[in-house]
Amino acid sequence: MNIADLLALPFRYKPWRPRHLGLIRDSLRDVHGPAKPHGEHLAAAIDWLCHAQDVRDGQPDAGGVSAGWSFEDGWLPSYPETTGYIIETFLAAAELLRRPELKQRAHRMIDWELSIQQADGAFPGHFGEPGSRPVIFNTGQIMHGMVAGWVQLKRQDCLESAVRAGHWLADQQDADGCFRKFEHHDTPHVYNTRATWPLLSTGLLANDNRLVEAAKRHMDWALTQQTGSGWFASNAFVPWRSPFTHTIAYAIRGLLEAGVLLGEERYLNAALHAGRGVAAAQREDGWLAGTFKDGWVADARYCCLTGAAQMSMNWTRLAQATGAEELRDHARCAIRYLKTIQRLEHPAPEVRGGIAGSAPIWGDYSRFEFPNWAAKFFADALIMDMADIAVPPVPRVKP
Repeated sequence: MNIADLLALPFRYKPWRPRHLGLIRDSLRDVHGPAKPHGEHLAAAIDWLCHAQDVRDGQPDAGGVSAGWSFEDGWLPSYPETTGYIIETFLAAAELLRRPELKQRAHRMIDWELSIQQADGAFPGHFGEPGSRPVIFNTGQIMHGMVAGWVQLKRQDCLESAVRAGHWLADQQDADGCFRKFEHHDTPHVYNTRATWPLLSTGLLANDNRLVEAAKRHMDWALTQQTGSGWFASNAFVPWRSPFTHTIAYAIRGLLEAGVLLGEERYLNAALHAGRGVAAAQREDGWLAGTFKDGWVADARYCCLTGAAQMSMNWTRLAQATGAEELRDHARCAIRYLKTIQRLEHPAPEVRGGIAGSAPIWGDYSRFEFPNWAAKFFADALIMDMADIAVPPVPRVKP
């Protein structure tokens, strides 16, 4: 960050506002709340996500879920990428919490996503504003919602949408399995495994071998980026920085679920190798560094809370899929830490039940923000530990 950007920070984030100042003060004092039963924390996270959907009512993007609340801009527009995979969270929570209205909310999310899909099958990037450029990862993430809509809600339009999106993805792929076009910051990313996981699911569900083979090619390319320690190169938003725990967790989950769907030990072993590497770097209180260098060397003093929630999910799934039961302790340790961060009784609806991007709140990941995907992944981690299930459920397909 240059000097001009540094000087502009106070004007950008307005720390003098009472709510902002209170949250900064709490981070300075390292305020933590009590860890209550899973159900209380889950209900609070889901309520926050419902509020994030409701704040868009009356807007052109109604039905979607706001990307979150930030010091800089307040409530943000609906975010197509993350709305796509919040669908599966609401369907899981509807069953576990016995809240059938969450299914209707999921239908509204699907309807909005379908309304913005482009003629070529891609979904718009960013907030879906006119002229926004499609991104490989974002389109794949929205496909998670389309797969959920078909598998769990039996909506044929969702399967058709996913197939169209899948062919757009396959059209952009290079021969070696890597995606280099329509990429965030125009650089390849291993974390696209999480986007090619629904590509694989779609291909298997629709019996479309082109999509299956495209997904496998990308998974194979991802394996070429794994180092001896289990860490992944080409996995940061930009090549000159270390990857966030967030993107590391994305890469692990995509390989893990591809391994489950295909019965492919190479993918499962790669995910397990990386998952154990992150576990060894976890602090006793559940805290994880925001970024890691090769060899799982932490090079951040803040916690990427989204990544901590995702790693909890990964450790639970690895225990379920590979029998590595010792990883459940790491999953629950991360959950306990996140519970102490979530504010269950805060007076502001922007904060109550949400999860910030970083701890402290000024950390480099989603600085001074409460992103919707942090609450989503925390909810998923809780559901998976409570019910010992996968979120989303593994579709019944024949590889």
